[in-house]
Amino acid sequence: QVQLVESGGGVVQAGGSLRLSCAASGPTFSNYHMGWFRQAPGKEREFVAYISRSTGNAVYANSVKGRFTISRDNAKTTVYLQMNSLKPEDTAVYYCAAETGFIVTSRPADYDYWGQGTQVTVAS
Repeated sequence: QVQLVESGGGVVQAGGSLRLSCAASGPTFSNYHMGWFRQAPGKEREFVAYISRSTGNAVYANSVKGRFTISRDNAKTTVYLQMNSLKPEDTAVYYCAAETGFIVTSRPADYDYWGQGTQVTVAS
C-alpha cells in the first residue's frame, strides 16, 4: 500500500504560479500511474492531469492544457504539478492519486490510493 502526501498549496493572485508536490511512501512508486485531481466546493472531483508509469506520457484536462505541467521523479518517489497562469476558477482542493491498473485513465474511480489534498486559492 502506498501513502501519498501533498504539499505546496496556498493563496496566489490570478496569473501567478504554484508548484504542488506529492510524496509517496513505499519502494514501488515507479509501478504506479499518477494523477492529479481537484474538487471545488459543491462540485464533483475532476481530472486535472496524469502521467504514466512507464513512458512518462502526460495527459491534461482541456481546462489546464498549456498552463499546468505534471512530472514525476521516481528516485524521489514524488510527482509534481507546476501550475502557471492561474485563474480564479482553478481554486479547489487538489489531490494526487495512484493507479495500479494496466491502463492509466482520467476516472477518479480507477485510482486506488489518494492523498489528503492541498488547498489552492486563486484570488482575482
